[in-house]
Amino acid sequence: MMAELQFREAIKAAIDEEMAKDEKVLIMGEEVAEYNGAYKTTEGLLDKYGYKRVIDTPISELGFAGIGVGAAMNGLRPIVEFMTFNFAVLAADQIINHASKVKYMTGGQINCPIVFRGPNASAGQLGATHSVAYDSMYAHFPGLKVIYTSEPDDAKGLLKSAIRDDNPVLFMESEQMYGLKGEVSDEEDYIIPIGKGKIKREGEHVTLVAHGKMYHLAVQAAKELAKDGVECEIIDPRTVKPLDLPLIIESIKKTNRCVILDEAHPFGGLAAEVGFLIQREAFDYLDAPVQRVTLPDVCAPFAKNLFDLWYPSVKQVVDAVNQVTYRN
Repeated sequence: MMAELQFREAIKAAIDEEMAKDEKVLIMGEEVAEYNGAYKTTEGLLDKYGYKRVIDTPISELGFAGIGVGAAMNGLRPIVEFMTFNFAVLAADQIINHASKVKYMTGGQINCPIVFRGPNASAGQLGATHSVAYDSMYAHFPGLKVIYTSEPDDAKGLLKSAIRDDNPVLFMESEQMYGLKGEVSDEEDYIIPIGKGKIKREGEHVTLVAHGKMYHLAVQAAKELAKDGVECEIIDPRTVKPLDLPLIIESIKKTNRCVILDEAHPFGGLAAEVGFLIQREAFDYLDAPVQRVTLPDVCAPFAKNLFDLWYPSVKQVVDAVNQVTYRN
């Protein structure tokens, strides 16, 4: 059975179910308790679980991330909510230097089962310092798992898996998708394994690899291209790291062409890494060079006319597909 939920409701359902299942699970962050969450992903949880497990924090990302890491090292399972991952840069020391490394540096004696979650990437005209996609950056570091979901069903199933994982997981959402509605499984204890992507649209002419908000851009472009007889297969990796590379490779063996969509800058981003992996594993199956659609190598502008030029568009995806199918 399926139930229609908003993205924020799917997130809340996952947290609620895991808090009910395991008393070691707690959530902390700015406005998660009294205000019911800045994006209402923790609405009602304070009344249900109390102040010891739903904890409002000061505006100090480094401080409360450090408390969360320490709590995880001592056997709890904290969920640390950042109002945006742009603010989580202040907590990068705890995430990169401590959470990711403690199991390695203690020879496996200390785990750090913690989830860092919140909005990632641009949410519109918020200026350069509030418009960065950080999934590629954190995926660079061993010891961290990175998830950036695109639909409510994935959000619920993967967040439950992330909370249960014995490793630090960065669970990224889009501020613009909290009101997005979608069918969500209501099966008891519904989980999706971390590291498993999904074919979300079958096609025969070109593979589109897209996650987060870029998945929805891929869907729009695929509809436009279908009008001209070009059928796109859309792969949603769902998990940035570990990446379901075999799923992508099998699709390319069928379509022989690939365009990667990434809500990040081109240099050193996920699209660059996936492009390299494709040429290493599936070079003989490619009938055209892999193309990518990313942000330009420039910070986000504030002015709407410039922002619209800066952000990836359906036309850019269509043009990239036309290039790999030699339709230009």
